[in-house]
Amino acid sequence: MSEVDWGTVFEWSTLLKCFVVGGLICVVGQILIDKTKLTPARILVIFVTLGAILGGLGIYQYLVDFAGSGATVPLTGFGYNLAKGAIEEVKNIGFIGAFTGGVKAAAGRNCCCHFLWLFSCFDFKTKNEKTIMIFIYKNEPNLLNFLSNNLGSL
Repeated sequence: MSEVDWGTVFEWSTLLKCFVVGGLICVVGQILIDKTKLTPARILVIFVTLGAILGGLGIYQYLVDFAGSGATVPLTGFGYNLAKGAIEEVKNIGFIGAFTGGVKAAAGRNCCCHFLWLFSCFDFKTKNEKTIMIFIYKNEPNLLNFLSNNLGSL
């Protein structure tokens, strides 16, 4: 097996931009938590709404082009993703796309999050997660059997 030269594998300037932009978005959120009386839920809504507005206006795309996942991973990126999906669907299917586009654009991210949560429940069960798994088992036994049979081998 050959030794990997990590200096040539990554484009370090891109990683730095990603880290700095994503970190700055998080710093803004932390400042809002510490210095205002806004609740984290309201800050979440502000970030998603701001990302959607800036995405709809085409401004957030410049930040995505500059910082990549440093701009798309935080909550503002989720709002941007919703707006981008809605705009694309309106272009493809018309007015109804304004309602379906955001859902389609965010489906992959949401599905991944829920799948990873379910996967983690098999290994790290707190009291609440055990209760949730029992609820799922009582209401959807086929889903739980499928997941336990297929995820156990991962």
